[in-house]
Amino acid sequence: MIKYLLVIAVVLVAYYIWRHNRRLEAQAEAAREQARRQARRPAVPDAMVTCRHCGLHLPAADAVQGTLGYYCGPEHRRLAEG
Repeated sequence: MIKYLLVIAVVLVAYYIWRHNRRLEAQAEAAREQARRQARRPAVPDAMVTCRHCGLHLPAADAVQGTLGYYCGPEHRRLAEG
């Protein structure tokens, strides 16, 4: 009789470990899926500005800022502002 109780106890412990591992794997997969969804979100586009001298449109990060506005380069800023 004790042998049967021991076998049942071993089976229950094995079942508990198996269920626990499956739960951990499901949580890890959910975290990976959330990270994938966040990585696929489009990046925020840069603001576009227009050169006051030639009218060229370019990202604000690449533009040269003068006292009157944005320019595509230092030469156009010099020509427009003197």
